Formats: sequence, C-alpha cells, structure tokens
Amino acid sequence: FPNHVQSIEFTTSGLQSSCRNISRMINGNRMHLSSISSLIAKGLNTYLNKVFLFFLFYKFAKISNNLFLLCYAPSTEQQELFTQKLQQCCMLFDFMDSVTDLKSKEIKRATLNELVDYVSTNRGVLVETAYPEISNMICTNILRTLPPSDNPDFDPEEDEPTLEASWPHIQLVYEFLLRFLENPDFQPSIAKRYIDQKFVLQLLELFDSEDPRERDFLKTVLHRIYGKFLGLRAFIRKQINNIFLRFIYETDHFNGVAELLEILGSIINGFALPLKAEHKQFLMKVLIPMHTGKGLALFHAQVTKHLIQELFLGTKCNLFNPQVIRGLLKFWPKTCSQKEVMYLGEIEEILDVIEPTQFKKIQEPLFKQISRCVANPHFQVAERALYFWNNEYILSLIEENIDKILPIMFGSLYRISKEHWNPTIVALVYNVLKTLMEMNSTLFDELTASYKSDRQREKKKEQEREELWKKLDELKLSDAAALVQNNSHGLQNAAQNNNNNNNNNHHDNQEKSTALSADHEDPVVAMDTTEGVEVVTSAK
Repeated sequence: FPNHVQSIEFTTSGLQSSCRNISRMINGNRMHLSSISSLIAKGLNTYLNKVFLFFLFYKFAKISNNLFLLCYAPSTEQQELFTQKLQQCCMLFDFMDSVTDLKSKEIKRATLNELVDYVSTNRGVLVETAYPEISNMICTNILRTLPPSDNPDFDPEEDEPTLEASWPHIQLVYEFLLRFLENPDFQPSIAKRYIDQKFVLQLLELFDSEDPRERDFLKTVLHRIYGKFLGLRAFIRKQINNIFLRFIYETDHFNGVAELLEILGSIINGFALPLKAEHKQFLMKVLIPMHTGKGLALFHAQVTKHLIQELFLGTKCNLFNPQVIRGLLKFWPKTCSQKEVMYLGEIEEILDVIEPTQFKKIQEPLFKQISRCVANPHFQVAERALYFWNNEYILSLIEENIDKILPIMFGSLYRISKEHWNPTIVALVYNVLKTLMEMNSTLFDELTASYKSDRQREKKKEQEREELWKKLDELKLSDAAALVQNNSHGLQNAAQNNNNNNNNNHHDNQEKSTALSADHEDPVVAMDTTEGVEVVTSAK
C-alpha cells in the first residue's frame, strides 16, 4: 500500500471504473488488500492527498474480509478493529494438511503479528472490554488436549521429539500472551476473572508437550503469572508438586519436568527464612525420590540446582538435614554407571555448601559409598570419585576428619593401586594415597601394616580353604571308588543267586515232566457190569 501512494494519479472516470471492478470482485470472492490497492492505482492518474487515500483504503478494507491495519485506522475505531481482529484469530486451521487454506493461514499469521506489535507499542489498548476477547482468543488457540505420542516407546534421551504442526500460529499467540502480561496497562484485578485456577491447570498440562519450543514459552508465561497473581501462587506450587508426585510414583513420564524445576528454582530465591514445612516436605518427598525417575539425565542439572538452593537456605538458618545425603545414598544406582557419575557430581556440589560441623554427621556413610565407587571396575565412576581430592574445600574437610575417613578409604585405595586395569586410575590412586599419607603419616603406616597382616591372614585362610577342598575332593574320589567296588560285588552275588535259582527251577521242571509222562503210559482197566465187556480207558 505505501508503495502505491507515492505514484497514484486520480481521474473521476478511472476511479469509478475501478470501484465497479472492485465491487464485483469483493462480492464474488475474498480479496486481499494488496489487490484492491493495485486496481485503484491503475485508475488514478493524478496525485491525491494521502489522507484521502488512507480513508479510501480503510473503507474498502472494511468491506473485504481482510481487516484494515490498526496503525492506519482512526483512533476512534481502533478499539473496535482490535476486537474484530481478536475474533478473527479465533479461527483454527488444520496444519496436518499442508495444501489447504494457505491464504487464510497466512492472513491469520499476519494478523497475529500485527496484534503482537500493537499491544507491545501502544498504551491504553487494554481496556476492560478487551479482556474477555483476549482471553477467548488465547484459550481457543493454546488450551487444547495434547495428541498421543506417535511413538509409544518414546525415549526423550534418544528419540527426536514430535514438533507441533501449528507452531507458526501458536508461537505468535504465546508472544501475544507475554506482551499482554508485561504491558504496563495490565490489570490483574480484571484479568483474574479469566486467568484463574482452571486456566493455570490447563496451562500446566501443556508442559507435557514433546515440542521443547512450546515448553520454553510455557515456562516464561507461568513465571509471569506467578509474579502477577499473588492469589494463585500457593495453587501453582501445589499443582506442580502434584505433577511431580504423579511422575515419580505413577506414570514415570512427563516431558516438562526440567522446565517446572526451573520455575521452582527461580521461585525459591524469594522464600522467606526460616523455610516452611511445605518446602522441607518437597525436598524429602519429591526432590530426593525424583533421582529414581526415568530419563534423569534430562533434568538432573535442574534437580541438583534446586537441591543446592534448598540446602543453602537450610544451612543459612541452621536447619541442614542429613537425611538428604542419606536419601541419595539410599537411591544410589547399582547397575547404571552414567547415573553413578551424576550422583557423584551432585554429592560434590552438596559438600561445597555444608559446614564442617554438618559434614561430621554424614561423613561415615558417605565415604563408605565413595570407597565402593573408587573400587568400581568402570573407570569413569572410579575417576569421578577420585576427583573429590582435587576439591580444596572437600580436601580440608577430609583433613579435619582424617582419623575417621582414612580407615574407610585405605583398603580400597591400596588394593586398587595394585589391581586396577586402568593405568590412569592407578596414577590417580597413587596421588590420593600420597595426599592422605601427608595428612597423617602415623595412621597411614599403621593402616599399611594392618592391611598387610590382614592380607597375609587372608592368603593363609585361602590356602587352608584350598587344601580343605582338595581333601574333600580326595575323600569324594575314595568314597566313589568304594561305592563302585561294593556295587560290583553285589552284582556278582546277585548273578550267582540267579544261576542257582535257575538250576533249581530246571530240576523241578524235569521232575514234573517225568511224572506227567508216567501218568500217560499206565492204562485203567474197568469192567462194564451191564454187558460184561472189558473196556480199556486212559487215565486222565
């Protein structure tokens, strides 16, 4: 439009012809403002006053579906036009279909950009009547049910996230919401009718979006709401806590854990001392068990930062809780070396903020775990544990309590110095042993002598055990041989008895056969008394 203003010439007949053409096109089709301006430019051949041109274009824009630019509208009509543009942006489009409604999508994108600029650069635009329209436009575009993941086995550490298809529009709506909240004319007393608990709850559910761009905007928006609406602060903290509890104990999946932890990390700086029971409970019931969550690597930095903040505030008011360290030791990973390295880094950061008197309460269980880590065959775990001796503050804590720590660590360190497969670990262990020896050489010598005597006793016991096993093996062999011999004698006797029985049976059978033969050979003589005839019959 401004390009045409500089070279427009005016004729009455040309203007009338152009107006007729424009009317036909407006009535038949949707027409963009640039098309109107080009048609008018063709029919004008003398320079026209710019004010008249603005008025002309404004009237034609009101007739068309493309609303006139806010910056060119008369001040008396800007508020009405602002409302119309908000209503226009409530139209939703299907971005899964990339070929339909392209013109309309572009018009909405341009309108949203204009609204963002208008709210950012103008004062007095946020009147009370605009709040419901603004709220309706924001809710229509942002608050939605997230679609199920395309990959049911989605792993945020390995898989690429599914990005929001309608992001070109949603991003601008988030930008508008931020400018709305940051506007000097923003009135929380009016906005609280629309930005209420229901709105916040729906906003929190959107943190489960796979798109990291949306989660980043949500983080900023929620932080602004927390700062503007005092009545929603406790509700926001409670609902975030509920999301974490559901993540830890039920679903084991939520994409926005890191962002929510960052919000709480910025909130905790404003907590008054001493800490309330709510914050202590959050520390023990949420932050510590969260270390067992799936995908810890994605939010471990935020967990550690939040934990350190809680401990630092607790240390300032002399309320350090040794259960924090014991809780980490309770959930210490057994099979994941990557997690062990993260835990060790977190422990080192915790030790940097605790006082020497507090260190005494947790030194024994802590260094028993560090001793096991030093002896870990995975060189990264052993290396990370040995780096504790490069921290000057931790080194001073160890030196103050060397009589307790050295007996715990000595066995593992001495054994690793002789047996570990990695030469880098062996070199680090030698440096640690040298440092410990300089701290207390007398105790070091005693432990060395004790360790060697213990090793000798262990070797002696091992030899005795091996000899005992040899004797047991020999005894088993002799017993087996005797058993085989007894079995062979038993088989021979059984065979002989069978032969005797067979012979006896054969003899008896022969006698029976002889008796039967004799019975067949002796006839029975009988006299028939009736006829006096002698009958010869065989004995049966």
